[in-house]
This record gives sequence, C-alpha cells and structure tokens, in this order.
Amino acid sequence: MNFDTYDPEGFYDELILKSGCPRDCAKLLTQRLSDMDDADLIKRQKAAEAVLLQMGITFTVYGEAQGTERIFPFDIVPRIVPADEWDRIDKGLRQRIYALNQFVDDLYHDQKIIKDKVIPEHVIHSGKAFRPECADLNPQRGIWCHITGLDLVRGGDGEIYVLEDNLRVPSGVSYVLENRAVLKRTFPEVFQAMHVRPVEDYPNRLLETLQFLAPSSLSHPNVVVLTPGMYNSAYYEHSFLAQQMGVELVEGRDLVVDDGFVYMRTTKGMERVDVIYRRVDDDFIDPKVFRKDSLLGVPGIMDAYRQGHVALANAPGTGVADDKVVYAYVPQIIKYYLGEDPILPNVPTYLCWDDKDRDYVLGHLHELVVKPANESGGKGMLVGPHSTKAEQEEFAQLIKETPRNYIAQPTLSLSRVPTLIGEQFEGRHVDLRPYILYGKDIHVIPGGLTRVALEKGSLVVNSSRGGGSKDTWVLQHADQMQTQNQSYQQQQQQQ
Repeated sequence: MNFDTYDPEGFYDELILKSGCPRDCAKLLTQRLSDMDDADLIKRQKAAEAVLLQMGITFTVYGEAQGTERIFPFDIVPRIVPADEWDRIDKGLRQRIYALNQFVDDLYHDQKIIKDKVIPEHVIHSGKAFRPECADLNPQRGIWCHITGLDLVRGGDGEIYVLEDNLRVPSGVSYVLENRAVLKRTFPEVFQAMHVRPVEDYPNRLLETLQFLAPSSLSHPNVVVLTPGMYNSAYYEHSFLAQQMGVELVEGRDLVVDDGFVYMRTTKGMERVDVIYRRVDDDFIDPKVFRKDSLLGVPGIMDAYRQGHVALANAPGTGVADDKVVYAYVPQIIKYYLGEDPILPNVPTYLCWDDKDRDYVLGHLHELVVKPANESGGKGMLVGPHSTKAEQEEFAQLIKETPRNYIAQPTLSLSRVPTLIGEQFEGRHVDLRPYILYGKDIHVIPGGLTRVALEKGSLVVNSSRGGGSKDTWVLQHADQMQTQNQSYQQQQQQQ
C-alpha cells in the first residue's frame, strides 16, 4: 500500500505535498507504510482496534434509543507536527491561556476590560456562562484555568487558527495517552527512529498541577477526581485519570462539607480532601449556590472554596471564556493584558448581535458555519455549504430571535491527513486539541488529540457526530535527537 495514487485534492495535507511526494517530516513514516504489505497494514489496524476494545475505551452518545456506548474509532496513520511548527504552537497556546486567565480574574473583580470599553458590558453579562456568584472569588495561586484544551485547525492557506477555547472540563486526553500506547506497539521501529516527543508523563504533570493548588503547609495534599457518575459520556476518562494519578474517583454523594472543610466518606471514616479535579459543570457543583435540583454536586462546597479550605480545578466561572462570542474578542484580550499581538490567530468571526454582522450572516447563510455561543460537540450548528434551504431558513429565524446566541465564520478548508479507509489511504479532515496545564508554570503537552472526520467530505470531527482520532507525533529538534541518541548509545555500552 503506497501513496503514489494518493491525491490531496487541493486541500492542505499534513503528510503529503502532492501525489506520492511526502513532506520532509513524513518521509520516514510514508516510506515504512509504503513498504508494508497491504494485508499486514490492515492486520495492524485491526489489531490496534482490538487493543482499544480490550481497554474498554468508549464514549456515550446521548439521545439514541440503542447502541449509545461506542468504541472511539482510531486510525493508525498518525498526524506529524515538525519541531519548529510546534514551537510556535506551544508559545501561542501559553500566551493565550495566560491572557485568558487574566481576563477571567478581571471579570470577577474590577472588570477593567469592560470599563475601558474593550469588550461591551452586555456581551459579558448576557452570557450564559458568566457566574455572578463568582464575584470577588480568589482561587488558589490566582489560577482559574488549570486544565484546558484548545481546538486548533489549519486552513487552506496553511495557517494554524484557534477555533475554540475550552476552559471548563475539556475531555479527550485519555485518548491521547491510549492512542500513543497503541501506536508505539503498532510501529515501534519507525516511532523510535522519528524521535517523537513523549506524552506519557501527562498524569504525573496533572497530579503536580493539582497538588500545587494546595496550601504549601500540606506535604501530602489529598487529591480526588469528582465525576458525575458512570452514565456521563466521559466517565471512562474520569476513572482512567484517577487510576493513572493514583487518587480516588468520587461522586458528589461521597463528599460532605463540615465546618468549612470537605471530607470524603471512606470505610475508615471521614478523610479530608484538599484538591478536587472536578468533571462536573458549574450548574451542578453546589445546589446551595447554583442549580438547587442538582444531585451531582456537594452542598456547601462553594463556601469551603471561598474560605480557601479546598481547591477546585478548574475554578467555577471559567466558562465565561468558552463563550464563542467572547472568543471573537480574544485578540483584543491578549493585546489588553499582555500588550502583545496574538501568536495564533482566530478564525474570522461575525457577531450576530451586531446589526451589520447580522445582516451579512443572514445574506450568506449558504456560505458560512453558524454556531450557538455556548453549545459543544458540534450541536446546534449549521454548515452552510452542506445545508438545505429549509435549514438555512430555520437558522435565520433562530438568529433573529436570539442574535446574542449566535456567531458565524467562513467555511474553512480544513487540512487533511491520509486515513486508512477500507484497503486504501484517503484524505480526511482533521483538527487538533492540545492540552495545557497551568500550575507552577504553563505546560503544553507535546501533541494532543487529532480528531478526524471519518465521513468523506465531512468537516465535523466530533466523536458524537461520527468522528474518530489519530495519534499526534510532535518531532524533536535535531539537537534533542542527537542528545537522545548519545544517551541511548551510552546505555547500550553499559549493558
């Protein structure tokens, strides 16, 4: 199976420049794949899928009468990111997260960015994710967004754009770790020869990030992962990360607040909890403060949090920066707080609350992608070029009724990666979700979750909409490779 007949079809391809001509970063991989017997490659793909099945890597699709529990599709052809390109992505992500953290802190305190008219007040206060209950909140170490996952796409111009910011409870990192484990076994020789940067230390770095939030007087802070329960779509990831970090996985009913502190019920009695990695949304975290009908959270936990007796990651209220209307202002946010231009640009965005933008959107629905401000997973979205006239009319009415709730963007020609479809390689559109940890410093995991739209021509990569995933190989610099080679040779000589 080779790439002689593989055609990028005019799209930017992450591995192939033109038919049969790989990019420099992909030459070794494509040569190895081309040298393989077709049956052998297909056998390896099936073996990888079998391993993932044995691992029980699933996600839940809501709203379906049957078959809601699914195995996350996986393709064995990885995405490759050259070292120099990753350097820019890494720098741009750290810049963006630092600025967004400043922004969230400002919104719940002095709101200088509103007073200086950088962002209109109504944009913030009309947002569903803005939490007045978090006013004057001071999270530990001044950090609001400890674990984030930003969605990146490459357009037809070859530029990397930030498509979305996910500062609440971004999921998917478990797939990054499992995909890597599987692909290292699938292509061990080429993996080592290409000097791919490791991602396996993520659980340790995550634990260090969480422990950093506890008071310095605690030598062994007690960390737990709070899950909504086994029926949540990301429950596999919750249990996986807890297991990898060596901490307890708990539900709201396992925790209780007493005298301003949080305790966990155990067979040996009550045990104090110092840090909670919450995978429960703001609405459900504390029925005394947010939704009174919530059975998923812990009554009184916000009081304990305000008193500094427990740390929550991510901090309540960070979802204000996930709002897709706020997203449009991130370049101004970076300029306001850091005095810098953004390293990674936004996708051009039309704000439907603005009369001029709204008129343009309503006249070009057949060309644009329209998104609701606070939905995720590709829900409630219109992809103009693939939509019907009836769907366009429906969205026009929705926009007119609640213009603040919608944005629109040009339909990007998302980059593609060769994907094993049946018995041949075909191009499929991808995005990339890198994960960023903000503790003592800001660390970007080298790689991330490459999501792939497995349906031919589709631009929707979400797992709930038929998407799958690939491993992401970030290559090391030449000097790093040399150091690694020398270290490996010394180990061999000592043996």
